[in-house]
Amino acid sequence: MTKTPIWQWSAVETAAAIRKREVSSEEVTRTHLDHMHETNPGLNAVVVDLGAEALTAAQAADEALAKSNGGDIGPLHGVPVTIKINIDVEGQANSNGVVDFKDNIAPGDSPVTANLRKAGAIIIGLTNTPEFSLRGFTDNPLHGLTRNPWNPEVTCGGSSGGAGASIAAGIGAIAHGNDIGGSLRWPAHCNGIATIKPTQGRIPAFNPSATAERPLMAQFMSSQGPLAREVRDVRLGLEVMAQRDARDPWWVPAPLTGPKPAGPIKVAVAKIPDDMVTDPAVIALQRKAADHLADAGYAVSEVEVPDLNAVWQLWCNLIMTEVAVLQKEQMLATASADFQKTLHDFLGLSTQLDQAGYMKAIAGRSRHIRNWMMFLESYQLVLTPTTVRPTPEANADLAGGERVKQLFWNDLRFISAMNVLGLPAAVVPVGLHNGLPVGVQIVGSRYREDLCLDAAEAIEREAGVLVRQLWDRR
Repeated sequence: MTKTPIWQWSAVETAAAIRKREVSSEEVTRTHLDHMHETNPGLNAVVVDLGAEALTAAQAADEALAKSNGGDIGPLHGVPVTIKINIDVEGQANSNGVVDFKDNIAPGDSPVTANLRKAGAIIIGLTNTPEFSLRGFTDNPLHGLTRNPWNPEVTCGGSSGGAGASIAAGIGAIAHGNDIGGSLRWPAHCNGIATIKPTQGRIPAFNPSATAERPLMAQFMSSQGPLAREVRDVRLGLEVMAQRDARDPWWVPAPLTGPKPAGPIKVAVAKIPDDMVTDPAVIALQRKAADHLADAGYAVSEVEVPDLNAVWQLWCNLIMTEVAVLQKEQMLATASADFQKTLHDFLGLSTQLDQAGYMKAIAGRSRHIRNWMMFLESYQLVLTPTTVRPTPEANADLAGGERVKQLFWNDLRFISAMNVLGLPAAVVPVGLHNGLPVGVQIVGSRYREDLCLDAAEAIEREAGVLVRQLWDRR
């Protein structure tokens, strides 16, 4: 580890080296900041530089460690992290990528921010997101376009695109992001890193700067979570972020590790729906992930999953009905022409529900969750594509309604559908296609993030930590 640049260390390695006093938090933080200042101008992943505050916090972390016996410090003591710009960091603007919100100063920390601080993490910057965090492509008129470190012409994903690009580039050891329709998992795929969308209620969420509560299904379908270069760092980030916060009424005190299943863990490799247009090379790489799991002792078989198409359409109808009724007016009054175009095209994919239709859709959600829960009694994990085609160009969603339908209905159907179910889903890279990362999604039953991450680690052991190939190019 000592011959490897500090910014390439895992979060686990960094925390251990600081705890053992092999390196100071100040040295680690300065190294990450130097690397950020060198790398970020070409990416625009970190849009608020908190370097001065970070160095002060790092010095305080070193002083605290010097006074301790090493046993009473947090699991991320002195480790640099980033926060997505759509949750509250006290004293900073929660702009959510919107020009009119550039002065929306947070009066306090969100639960995730507070949990990271309690664990000893050093926040070095805030990462970019599209306007209202409601596009799968990271660009906005306030902070501009975020580039993919593998290839600046293709998207870094969204909405946690700044988080994904920064982690792949080596800026920070763990990044915070969130996910209401794939916004953790899609950037993880695009940038060749790992993540987990936790179970509904696993990680507490709240923004002190918010003037109103989010719509009900948005609350149920959105998750906070970590992005990292290695699965073990995702696991550590999840542990830290998942600590209780009384401000979230939906937080659940579920254990992070569940009972080990008897016998080999059964994995259902999801059959691809007949109407999906796929790229054979992308699908072949994803099949390789199934082979890695089989080699690791998992019982793998190809199976049709419960009513994927109806689940995706339910997600789209619920979220877009809430947007249309409660948020559209404000969005159109403050958003750019690009956002308005994309929103119009996305609304076109949905059925706008009336009061009775909305109530019936919420009731129907329970049936779909039950079907998946029963399916996951027979197969403890489901292996799916993240996308079935190559990573598209930056801002591909501005090309019109047909392109938006292709991207979100055809390409990303497997990941967006999981949000309405509230199930945990990890993403881990499996290889490269034409020089760009390809990942897979691993879905588990409620509060079994541990099984998802175990399987992700089994794939990672065979596929390797993909970003090292990116760094080797330099």
